[in-house]
Amino acid sequence: MFGKKKAPQAAEEVQIGNPDFLIEVQQISKIYHEGQENEVRALDDVSLTMKNGEFLCILGQSGSGKSTLMNILGCLDIPTYGTYFLNGQAVSDMKPSVLSGIRNREIGFVFQGFNLIPALTALENVELPLIYRGIGREERRQMATEALVSVGLENRMTHRPGEMSGGQQQRVAIARAVAAHPPIIMADEPTGNLDSAAGREIMEQLKALNEQGTSVILITHDIHLAQMAERIVTLQDGRIISDRPASEEGSV
Repeated sequence: MFGKKKAPQAAEEVQIGNPDFLIEVQQISKIYHEGQENEVRALDDVSLTMKNGEFLCILGQSGSGKSTLMNILGCLDIPTYGTYFLNGQAVSDMKPSVLSGIRNREIGFVFQGFNLIPALTALENVELPLIYRGIGREERRQMATEALVSVGLENRMTHRPGEMSGGQQQRVAIARAVAAHPPIIMADEPTGNLDSAAGREIMEQLKALNEQGTSVILITHDIHLAQMAERIVTLQDGRIISDRPASEEGSV
């Protein structure tokens, strides 16, 4: 299921990352079909760091490696080579079952396609991952309600996805991502299925979350969206070609 990693270290040696960083990526590569004629280097010797509370954008066109990097940062995959530290822990060396637990506690995901269940209300959609976390009915109902209120949907809690606009559905997805108060929100092309007005609304929601202390990672191909972040890391052909403040002018 996962690619080959570097040789394991001795059992007594524990790798610890720099405590100044929320995320620390050291020379990671992700290689598919390694050593074969159809070998693909989706990521090639990528290193980056991110501090708590940052709003970071990973920018790149299709095939640049940004989705692969997102999967690794989101603990959905591990690198073929290199090390990834999350909160000082070397998660790149962990088993899938352990990664799943870290992902559940540390990261909230917002995807382009909303990923809501049509038969459930907004409140029930937000509650669903809280059920998987083993949170009791009364507590999860309160957490889900607070999350929907925070994104301005207090009057839409009993509506199903088909009864809401695309922007409202994406706000439900954001509420679902933040309900358990994860320290990181990872948004993968969150405005891709929205018109420009709804897209701006969603970006303002993400900025507001960041201002409240949540670390946000935005994955996009759109330079205009990227410039709403604090910092832009641009990928091309699996490599970082620039890492700059978003206030600087420029494009891919």
